[in-house]
Amino acid sequence: MRRPTIIDVANSAGVSKSTVSLVLQGSTQVRPETRKLVHTAMKEIGYVYNRSAANLRSTGTALIGLVINDLTNPFFTEFATSLQMALGSRGYAVVLANTNEDPELQDQVVGAMLEHGVSALILSPAYGDVTNTLSAVKRAGIPLMQVLRQVESETGRFPFIAPDYAEGGRAATQYLIETGARNIAFVGGLDGAEVTQERLSGYISAMKDNHLQPIVKTGESSRSFGHEATVRLFKEHPACDAAVCFNDLVAFGMINACHETQAKIGTEFQIVGFDDIKEASECWPALSTVHCGVSEFGEQVADTVLLWLQDGVAPAQHARTTTRLVLRQTTKDMV
Repeated sequence: MRRPTIIDVANSAGVSKSTVSLVLQGSTQVRPETRKLVHTAMKEIGYVYNRSAANLRSTGTALIGLVINDLTNPFFTEFATSLQMALGSRGYAVVLANTNEDPELQDQVVGAMLEHGVSALILSPAYGDVTNTLSAVKRAGIPLMQVLRQVESETGRFPFIAPDYAEGGRAATQYLIETGARNIAFVGGLDGAEVTQERLSGYISAMKDNHLQPIVKTGESSRSFGHEATVRLFKEHPACDAAVCFNDLVAFGMINACHETQAKIGTEFQIVGFDDIKEASECWPALSTVHCGVSEFGEQVADTVLLWLQDGVAPAQHARTTTRLVLRQTTKDMV
């Protein structure tokens, strides 16, 4: 349900938006009967005054906190950069913190940001217990949006937005099948993590629809794991002819291992990454991958959070953005 705005209050009370603003500010210019009318309308439609946004407008403080789980991963760095630029162009300064996948550090940095008066928080969370983090945000009464990863199911209070990971995994797998691949592995991603499960679910769905047996090798989302997993994959599953990777970093590791073993990438063995970070188009051979539109995603998150903060228009509780498969040199042409 859409959150009521100041315009809704004005329409309900039969007064102007500026009159409602004066009432919210406690101005003595408004007659008592008009003030009562506005407060009655607020109660009837469920309008909640966003005092942090009002303070931002009156004091000129324009700080938004951005907490990222792993800035060493180029995917998250590209997102943070895009978001910071989008908010900066609108006059907002971004306070940025990297938690290095540590929920205790996440508690600390969020607490520090709240103490310094951020008006909203954007959180790409570390996996683990987020109770303390979210309790502190609730007490502060400011907006918080979960992005890229969801660790809290209370999306009415903490909305969530991310690319459609499951559809990306399905599209990548289906394409490989249509090029003739039959022994396709899914490689990388921490076992049990929600993002892994989503990307994996699309792969599993496509494999089952085509009556093919899944080969799953979960693990760290890193080049080193991609390299190590490829060596094991070739030993344990010599007929394996393609892989869908949890992310592009895993795919880069697989490419390196293929170079070492002289496996012919794109013909004998196909590789599809996930995320489409900048390096994907610059490595050799250039990596086919699932494009998540991370730059555009950052701009969309900025627009959504500012609309929520400034105008009281709450985001959808759960939103997905589109993904698409980008074909380069690590895959065959369609059969």
